[in-house]
Amino acid sequence: MKSRTLEISKSAAIFTASSGTSSSNPCCLNVSGLRLPIMLAHNLTRRLAEVRKRNLIEGLGPDGKSQVTVEYVDGKPKRVHTIVVSTQHDDNITSERIRNDVIEKIIRPVCGNWIDDKTIYHVNPTGRFVIGGPHGDTGLTGRKIIVDTYGGVGAHGGGCFSGKDPSKVDRSATYMARYIAKNIVAAELAEKCEIKLAYAIGVADQVSVMANTKGTGKIPDEKIVELVKKNFRLKPAHIIKDLDLRRPIYRKTAAYGHFGRELPEFTWERTDKSELLKKATGPTDIRSRNGSREQTTATSASVKTRSRTAWSLSARSITS
Repeated sequence: MKSRTLEISKSAAIFTASSGTSSSNPCCLNVSGLRLPIMLAHNLTRRLAEVRKRNLIEGLGPDGKSQVTVEYVDGKPKRVHTIVVSTQHDDNITSERIRNDVIEKIIRPVCGNWIDDKTIYHVNPTGRFVIGGPHGDTGLTGRKIIVDTYGGVGAHGGGCFSGKDPSKVDRSATYMARYIAKNIVAAELAEKCEIKLAYAIGVADQVSVMANTKGTGKIPDEKIVELVKKNFRLKPAHIIKDLDLRRPIYRKTAAYGHFGRELPEFTWERTDKSELLKKATGPTDIRSRNGSREQTTATSASVKTRSRTAWSLSARSITS
């Protein structure tokens, strides 16, 4: 029997003039290293901003958000099940016109072959959306950490990025965790990898390093932790230096997520240590394919049980 699950991610983009636990969970399902639902959700809000700025849809306002539900079969994305797009608009624009324009000029170009004749569309499902932004929904500080990261896939320490400089591990160590996990996947040591780093206030060294390859690792997770400690500097000062974080680069992180974007400022997206990790892994460390397959099957069974409740995330802010 095939395992069928639904995974939901929301995205909102925003326009903007300590101790903690940080996590990163890239996987190999698409070139951005992000799961398909959060990738499509970000692309929808990016396209929403584009059509507004280019006036491809008349009367749009700057407030908007999206939600994407993807159907998975045996752990692989099959189709987009449901799409929600909410967008602010002028008072004289009808709901029918907004719906038709959003489907034809935003959803179809972004989602392409992932949608089919059974895909459900909700465009401004709560009705007219004339008043938006802080006037309609205040509260931007400490915002939307799940939207900023992986759309609810994997663990998260809970600390937000916004309003924090890189001396705070809520931001810098999360970037390093992303950098580490992405290089592990790029080195083909695992198909999926979650890295967890934990710190205590006033203590430079991390108090914990954990790796979880979700049963896809070609070497034991304990060996990956050893590679991480040997090849990545994890003190906050070293993270800031190695990723060159003390620069005015953060405005671009205010919209469309912090991860999965190949921008020169986003040093945590580099995979420049993948070859080093490959060389550091001896051929005798590689697991047999049978062992890897058994662990993957066990993980799939666990996911099937957990996915009885679909992952649903909240997000609301202003498109850039």
